[in-house]
Amino acid sequence: MTKSVGVHQAKTQLSMLLRLVAAGEEIVITRRGEEVARLVPPPPRPRRQLGFDRGRLTVPEDFDAPLPDELVAAFET
Repeated sequence: MTKSVGVHQAKTQLSMLLRLVAAGEEIVITRRGEEVARLVPPPPRPRRQLGFDRGRLTVPEDFDAPLPDELVAAFET
């Protein structure tokens, strides 16, 4: 269901209007009878899919091995 409110009423009762929108109602804001804005609920968020990138990344066996001395020395200066 769509509810129409004036700009002044929208400013003074924004919290109540947002509760209505969160419940699924659509609010049309008018100025002198002309529609200027529309408050609508956001689209549903997609569900997160776990394991989406499984198999796309491999961690090498020497991942946590010490760095070579020449590389360490380059960062010490």
